[in-house]
Amino acid sequence: MMDRRTFLGASLGLAAGSLASPHVARAAADRVIKFIPQRDLNSKDPMWIPAANVRTHGYMIFDTLYGIDENFRPQPQMAEGAAIEDDGKLWKIRLRPGLKFHDGTPVLARDAAASIRRFCVRDPLGQALAAVTDELSAPDDRTIQFRLKRPFALLPDALSSTPLFMPAIMPERLANTDPMKQVTDMVGSGPFRYVANEEMQGERYAYEKFAGYVPRDSGTPGWTAGPKVVNIDRVEWKVIPDPATIAAALQTGEADWIEYAPLDLLDVLRSARNVKVAVTDPTGMKADMRMNQAIPPFDNPEIRRALLGAVKQEDYCIAMAGTDPSGWKARVGFFVPGSPMASDAGLDVFDTPRDFAAVAAKIKAAGYKNEKVVIMSPGDIPAGKAASIVNADMLQKVGMNVDYAELDWASIAQRRMKKEPVEQGGWNIWIAPGPGLSQFNPVAATLLRTGPQAYFGWPKSDRLEELRNEWLTAPDLAAQKRVAVEIQKQAFIDLPMIPLGMYYQPTAYRTSLEGVLSGFATFWNVRKA
Repeated sequence: MMDRRTFLGASLGLAAGSLASPHVARAAADRVIKFIPQRDLNSKDPMWIPAANVRTHGYMIFDTLYGIDENFRPQPQMAEGAAIEDDGKLWKIRLRPGLKFHDGTPVLARDAAASIRRFCVRDPLGQALAAVTDELSAPDDRTIQFRLKRPFALLPDALSSTPLFMPAIMPERLANTDPMKQVTDMVGSGPFRYVANEEMQGERYAYEKFAGYVPRDSGTPGWTAGPKVVNIDRVEWKVIPDPATIAAALQTGEADWIEYAPLDLLDVLRSARNVKVAVTDPTGMKADMRMNQAIPPFDNPEIRRALLGAVKQEDYCIAMAGTDPSGWKARVGFFVPGSPMASDAGLDVFDTPRDFAAVAAKIKAAGYKNEKVVIMSPGDIPAGKAASIVNADMLQKVGMNVDYAELDWASIAQRRMKKEPVEQGGWNIWIAPGPGLSQFNPVAATLLRTGPQAYFGWPKSDRLEELRNEWLTAPDLAAQKRVAVEIQKQAFIDLPMIPLGMYYQPTAYRTSLEGVLSGFATFWNVRKA
């Protein structure tokens, strides 16, 4: 195993040997992007875990039947188009010709059908699609056919889903993998091929341009839609956990692009030569206090509701993103601000002055028995750690017995699966800001799911599930918005989580990069000047 200094020197092109042929080295460097992701990949299967870095990785290797454009509308991607018959109950989606997987085999409709079946087990919107599907078949090599129980206008939305699990089209042999097990063989049909033999877990990942990729011949590139034209030969991911080292690598040109610019070093990066800092994703990062409702004390809804009186979203936002209010937004509900489903319903709860003594009295009256409250704080996610520290301070001020446990994110991801009491390794609270796109609507918002389908934390609310189903069957956008208002009102009663605000996460890259698109980091359309 190489040490960090040796690795950086070798992988970032600093070794003396790389200087032997300057013209050749320069030409090669102009076709390679050195990228620093937000953190290491804890999975490579984009249908396995709803993590933003896994999604970024997934969209390099795999493609989808539909993509989303800058207005968050689904557009055909691998699909040539769709014929809709039988009053919306029969969809025939036609694949574009010439699509190939990285192993040279053609992309067939049966590959897509198997991939969609696997996706529909994992993803909330996919589950909703599966619930209304009588039959999903491949009547010929280029046609994917859905026979539905009733019209489902959100079908293209499901097949273009980016908030959580990626509806990645894989070869049938991989797509038939048990959805509860990870796919490790990264064979897709996307614009880049994964170079598995160069992988160094926790250090380095490499991707090469796939010469057999066929971009769309029409549309405007943006987010995951439009022509995905690759102008470079290779992308190298370098995992560097230290923010100062990340910023220094970009300033010196040892890196071309950092996915998440360190928030406490933005002024340094903005003043650096040949560096551009930009917010390319207007949906930002949303933070929520996720409580374990399977065990005390947060199985008690009165205790959860009492805590609202102690939450000041501005405190969390400043801790995560600094004092400049242009970089964050408070008075945030259960849907990301700016999305069609966001509203002011119930937000007046955050307008009253915080009264810690009054909240402490309410918590005690509700039955709090000084149970230990274990906060899992992600030490390797600065914004999540900062929000967790604010949260621990708030809980202590209202008289709770706080146990602050700082862990790396991989450990939290494992521990949050446990429903056992804290004495047996369980937990009570975790905060890790996630992409705002993951709380864009009632189906994307996994944290709003309750009952058997609930995410870690396991809240229960029959009414929220009823309203979610109403939203899924709403006939138009206006009706969806009305239902979303009712969902937010009910969520402030049941509190599957407590919203803590949002911030805008900038990216940063060398000015030699041109064509960086809006949305999360994608590597098509980009070129090095």
